[in-house]
Amino acid sequence: MKVVLREMQKRKNRIPENVLSIFEDIVEKHEEKFGPHLIGIKCFEPEWNDEFSMAMNEHLTKEQRFQLYEEAGACNGTGNDKERKVFALEYAHLALDERIELFSETFKRWKPIINNDNTLTLNFKCSHGYYKRVKEGKYTTPPPNVESYFERCAGGRLYELQKALGIKLKIKSVDVSPLKENIENPVIFTFEIVD
Repeated sequence: MKVVLREMQKRKNRIPENVLSIFEDIVEKHEEKFGPHLIGIKCFEPEWNDEFSMAMNEHLTKEQRFQLYEEAGACNGTGNDKERKVFALEYAHLALDERIELFSETFKRWKPIINNDNTLTLNFKCSHGYYKRVKEGKYTTPPPNVESYFERCAGGRLYELQKALGIKLKIKSVDVSPLKENIENPVIFTFEIVD
């Protein structure tokens, strides 16, 4: 969440000082608890994520959260950027639906659906983080910050798709309603394609 805080501190995001101080206090408190060098490693520490995420839900609009997660979502820049850039350059001449098909096959990843309204829809279920905790029995009902958790995850998927497909995206919606019926259902991300 320190990455998200750094993004909040940028003037372009227009987060008021009194709101920004709430998040700075949360980071400071957890740095004192874990040490500043461990905060990044403890990114999946429930207490740390829950407090920060719930504060985001309380003090920021959905649009503000989406904008922050587009810049600093979960899993940004994790390991395959070089391959994604090569893929984007190699297949730039193909239509988007062809690139998506190849992306899914090449990276053994989920396949987004192109919609008629210039959006991509992605049914997503990760194998770590939240779902790992569900499998370990740590969650039997969705935690109070489940929406923020998946908004952050949407930012990571957006990052990955942009790099590999060579397109610009914005988060349009994050539908976590299936989780209220069945905690292991995938979440649905919708991304707007920006030209």
